[in-house]
Amino acid sequence: MSSQNSPKVRVRFAPSPTGYLHVGGARTALYNYLFAKKNGGEFILRIEDTDEARSTQESLRGVVDDLVWLNLLWAEGVDPVTLKDQGPNGPYKQSERMHIYKQIAEQLLAEGKAYYCFLTDAEIEVQREAQMKAGGQPHIQSPYADWTLDQAKVKMAEGGTPPVVRFKTKHLKKDYIFNDIVRGEVKFPSDMVGDFVLLRGGGMPVYNFCCVVDDHLMKMSHVFRAEEHLPNTLRQLMIYEAMGWKAPEFGHMALILDEDRQKLSKRKGAVACGQLKDEGYLASAVLNFIALLGWSHPEGKEIMSVEDMVAAFDISRLNPSGAIFDRVKFKWMNAQHLRALPNAELWKAIQPFLARENMQLPSDPVWQDKSLNLFKPYMEVLADAITLYRPLNDNSYLIQPDAEEVMKLETTKAVLTTWKELVQAHGAEYMTEEEFLKIQDEVKNKTGAKGKNLFQPVRVAVIGQPHGAELKILVPLMKKQSLVARAEKALATIA
Repeated sequence: MSSQNSPKVRVRFAPSPTGYLHVGGARTALYNYLFAKKNGGEFILRIEDTDEARSTQESLRGVVDDLVWLNLLWAEGVDPVTLKDQGPNGPYKQSERMHIYKQIAEQLLAEGKAYYCFLTDAEIEVQREAQMKAGGQPHIQSPYADWTLDQAKVKMAEGGTPPVVRFKTKHLKKDYIFNDIVRGEVKFPSDMVGDFVLLRGGGMPVYNFCCVVDDHLMKMSHVFRAEEHLPNTLRQLMIYEAMGWKAPEFGHMALILDEDRQKLSKRKGAVACGQLKDEGYLASAVLNFIALLGWSHPEGKEIMSVEDMVAAFDISRLNPSGAIFDRVKFKWMNAQHLRALPNAELWKAIQPFLARENMQLPSDPVWQDKSLNLFKPYMEVLADAITLYRPLNDNSYLIQPDAEEVMKLETTKAVLTTWKELVQAHGAEYMTEEEFLKIQDEVKNKTGAKGKNLFQPVRVAVIGQPHGAELKILVPLMKKQSLVARAEKALATIA
């Protein structure tokens, strides 16, 4: 069972499959991944699923799929397809490691470093209230702390509620000091905690116990995790010491805050990676943005690939102060990544969004390339493609209610008829911007209509409404027969 922390860099991301992958979790995974890659080490995915009531296979699948989407791929852990173990240090799901925790707990019990505690919840509550009233720390004073293992076993044989296993702390009268990679020296007095639980009554291990056992046996050299885990470190250091194991180096990263400097939560907008993907953020932009929430490039670079981050990553540049999740900047950054994509790649990326709306658009790569050259500057997220391409989709063409007034103008019928005839007479399947403007001028000359009496009816004939995208951008992307058919629909509403 014994194991030594290896000199090789080994780090882990250890999510609980009780919900979605939050951007804070994704940032933890990213920093661990970058540190491993920078130092020729290994990045491991461990699943902390001992919360039986809340852990689900569906959540596990979601978290794994999000990590794969972000391309934060691991050397050991659950297989991204089958979710079965891959690697020599498994099982990688805590729910499958119960025999290991039981064995370590039995060792601590045998060595007198832990004990069976039979206190009921009601007795613990009475103690807690009395200690709070006296102004003391609400630590458990268990009458069972000094019982021998044999005494405890006799009581257990009598039946009744199964006892918990508690770790003994009373004799540890000292400060626990460690150098946090992000925060510098951290000191915890041992009396900050009382005798804490290792195994619950049913034998289920608690987080701090599993964490130490797994990090040791999986040979973790460093543990980078969120600031909220900092108080757990005292209990964990006590367990490392009791087992005679070398603790890994710890680094606790600052919280991600919203614009009001509160902990980032779902109430203020998307914080789940899956939701960001659905909204059309690129994985490369998500990684770029979250990397800068607590770390900075030595040259102040803002737009980076993962390769750039690996090359520049240095844990001394992790910042202990909370980082603000600026959604405006995030969208701007996504736009930079999106516009840097080759058109063929970008077309592939917007396909799921266009398909969602059942858009029927030309399959010709030349047309697709041309359309993206025109629309790319207007896109910040992939979902923006829906609004941009909708006017080009013949199935979406409808005369909108706000066109009603335009259709009543006395010049409208003449404008639409002339527009239709001139488009029909055009020689090529598509027209250029210049040819469109020339035809529009001819309509003006032939009908005498000008200003809104000219432009609005033509706009209704092309997109079904008097306001919207610039026609000189759209018309060159539309086939002649499509423009004619739309003009006929518009004329039919007048008739």
